Amino acid sequence: MFIIHIGFFELMVMFFGITNSPVTFQIIINKILRDIINKGNVMAFMDDMLVETEIEKEYDEIVEEILKRLKENDLYIKPKNYVWKVRSDS
Repeated sequence: MFIIHIGFFELMVMFFGITNSPVTFQIIINKILRDIINKGNVMAFMDDMLVETEIEKEYDEIVEEILKRLKENDLYIKPKNYVWKVRSDS
């Protein structure tokens, strides 16, 4: 079981058979991004992050800060695996 700011979650299948790895990873992400998440326009769930803003410049600043913090903590992403700047019609 692990915690994100909207509640408790439990995986039904453990990744690669490694006990507690998802919990540990979520705790690391929560710690690294705590202040950004607490502002309310970022949600982080494992390796998925949702950045929601009304102003594109603000979005760019938040994403830049997230990437900077991940790099500072030796965590890296594959940009091709992510969808960037998706606009909502609602």
